[in-house]
Amino acid sequence: LLAPLIEAGVNLRTSDVPVAFPTETVYGLGADATRSTAVRGIYAAKGRPSDNPLIVHVCDLNMLRRYLEPASTTTPEQQEEEKEETIPAIYLPLIERFWPGPLTILLPNPQPSQLAAEVTAGLATFGCRMPASALARTLIQLAGAPLAAPSANASTRPSPTAAAHVRDDLAGRIELILDGGPCAIGVESTVVDGLCNPPAVLRPGGVSIDALRACPGWHRVEKAYKDHAEMGAGNGNADSGKGTATAAAAQTAPRAPGMKYKHYSPKARVVLYEAAAGGPGAGAAVPSAEDLERALRRPDEAGERQRTIAVIRTRHWPVAAGLPIGAALQQTNGSGDEDREGTVLAVSEGTLLGSGADNTEVLARLLDVDLGGDVRGVAHGLFAALRELDRREADVIFVEGVSDGEDIAAAVMNRLRKAASDIR
Repeated sequence: LLAPLIEAGVNLRTSDVPVAFPTETVYGLGADATRSTAVRGIYAAKGRPSDNPLIVHVCDLNMLRRYLEPASTTTPEQQEEEKEETIPAIYLPLIERFWPGPLTILLPNPQPSQLAAEVTAGLATFGCRMPASALARTLIQLAGAPLAAPSANASTRPSPTAAAHVRDDLAGRIELILDGGPCAIGVESTVVDGLCNPPAVLRPGGVSIDALRACPGWHRVEKAYKDHAEMGAGNGNADSGKGTATAAAAQTAPRAPGMKYKHYSPKARVVLYEAAAGGPGAGAAVPSAEDLERALRRPDEAGERQRTIAVIRTRHWPVAAGLPIGAALQQTNGSGDEDREGTVLAVSEGTLLGSGADNTEVLARLLDVDLGGDVRGVAHGLFAALRELDRREADVIFVEGVSDGEDIAAAVMNRLRKAASDIR
C-alpha cells in the first residue's frame, strides 16, 4: 500500500491531474489546493460548475493553522511562534469531539490567500475538514499541501463509495485511484457555519444536528439547507408558486458544496416516497396504481427494450413495495459493492405482473433492493444501490424514504430529495 501512496503523493505535487482516494465518507478527487492549475483539473474531470466551492482537507491542525494565515514571506515555523490561535473559538469544541471525522467547518479565507482562487469560487470563506481515514491523512502529508477534494464522481451522479464507482465515472479522465475498500459511512460530511449567529448546518452528513447541539456554543444551531438555493433548479418537485424565488436563488453562489445544484442522481427517474409525519415508526406510502401506470409509460426513445422498474426498500415496505410480481424473486449480487462486513449488495430480480389475481401478463422486469431498517445501513448502501440499479438499466426507481428527524437520516433524505425527479 505504501508504494501507491508515495506515487499518488508525487502526482499531487507535480501533476495537474487529480487523484482519487478513499475517505470514511465517500471517495474524494484530490488536488493541491494551493495550485490553480491543479484545482482546475478537478472541475474538468468532474464536469463541475466553477461556482461550486470545494472542501479543503488537512492532515493535522498545524496544517490548518498555516493556511488560516495570509500569504507571507515568513516560514511556517516563524508563523507558529509569532501567532496566536487562528482557528475561531466557536469551532474548538467541534474539533475536539469530531475531528478527525465527517465534519466540515466554514472558515474565513485570509487575504492574500494561500489557497487557489478556484477553491473558494469567489467566496470569502472556505470549507475544511480533517478526514478520519488514516490513508487519506497520510496522502495529504505526502502531498505536502492541503487537498481540495469533492466527491470522485462525474458531476450530478451518485457519490462513489467504492473504487469501482470512481472507475465507472472517471475512467480516462484521471490516472490514479487509490483503492481503500468500501467507505464506512457512505454519505458526505456535515457542513457547518459557525461564523454566523446562530450557527448553521449548511449540509447534513455524517454528524447529526443533535450531536452538534450537545457541544458548547452550538445549542442554538439551525438548519440552513432547506432553502430554495439547496432545492435548486432542476428539482422536478419544485412548487409552482416558488418558481421566481427558486430561479433567483439559482443565480446566487452557494455557501457550501451541495447547496445549489441537483446532485446524487442516477440515470433512472427516481420517485421518492417521504415517510409520514409521526416519527421513526411512521412509514411511507407504497406506490399507487397510478404511479405504476405512469412508470410503465414507454418514452419514444426507449425502443423495444423491456421496461425495468426498481424498488429500494428501508423500514416498512413489503417485498417489491407490494407491487404484483410473478414467481418468487431471485437474488443476485451487485457488481462488487460490499458493505463494511464484506457482504455484497443483494439485488432481487423478477417480473412485474398486471393487476388482478388471475392476471399473468408480464408488464416489466422488476428489481428489488432491501437496505434494511437501520438508518446507518441505509446511508451506507444508498449510493451503491442507486448505481447498481443504473447499471442494470432501471428506468424508474421507487424509493422508500425514512423519517429525517433522527441521527444520519437527515443526510439520507437530503441526498434522496436531490436525486429525486418526483417526491410523494
